[in-house]
Amino acid sequence: MRLIASIVLACALALPALAQDRTQTLADVRQDLSVLYVEIQQLKRELSTTGGASTGAGTGSMLDRVNAIEAELSRLTGKTEELEYRINQVVTDGTNRIGDLEFRLVELEGGDLSKLGETTTLGGVQPGPAPAAAQPVDNGGDGVQMAVGEEADYRRASEALASGDFRGAADQFAAYVQTYPGSPLEAEAQLRRGEALEGAGEMKAAAQAYLDSYSGNPGSDVASTALYKLGRALDALGQREAACQMFGQVEVRYPGSEEVAQAQSARQTLSCP
Repeated sequence: MRLIASIVLACALALPALAQDRTQTLADVRQDLSVLYVEIQQLKRELSTTGGASTGAGTGSMLDRVNAIEAELSRLTGKTEELEYRINQVVTDGTNRIGDLEFRLVELEGGDLSKLGETTTLGGVQPGPAPAAAQPVDNGGDGVQMAVGEEADYRRASEALASGDFRGAADQFAAYVQTYPGSPLEAEAQLRRGEALEGAGEMKAAAQAYLDSYSGNPGSDVASTALYKLGRALDALGQREAACQMFGQVEVRYPGSEEVAQAQSARQTLSCP
């Protein structure tokens, strides 16, 4: 029993030690918790095996302590997962915002946008996959997770665009982006908003929407399209040099996309250097 008590005491002392070790990563903490959990299970099996030779009161007290430690382990594990998810969200959002700021600063200062590299991930590490949220619902089995009502709002905005109601579509897509921040279709919604604004003759606003679509998520399925249409909008606004840079970036950043041929043709038309 003294050996068992020593193991339980060591487990109890391990909990504050985990909290004090600030150099550990979340993954390390989770690994330690997993190891500790296995040790607790082994201890419980040992108690069950030898319970017949001990007094009822002693066994009950020991099990109570083990159960308390196990409950604390479960609480800490849940907290760790929650913090990991929040950190990953901050890293993803912060990296996207930094990339947007870099793009805008270079553009405002008249720099060479073609020399922009990949944005360094906030914190210097790639965020791990975030746990799936509980509220989204599957959108037709295509792998995209959407919140309740989100699919209907996006469909209405798309139908307005298809019917030629450009102003209505632009407003609806803008409302969609504000209502569902972080939506898996946010980049596409910004792209469609740009198309609606372009159809309404608001080319400057359209260029901004294309920029928001691209810079908000350079890895999205529509990023190459947004970048190409941004170049086209800049050309329409009389910014030939900037348009040439955007067309050049399509081939540099998305060499396998369908827009590469269109961008090359546009560069030839503009006699880009």
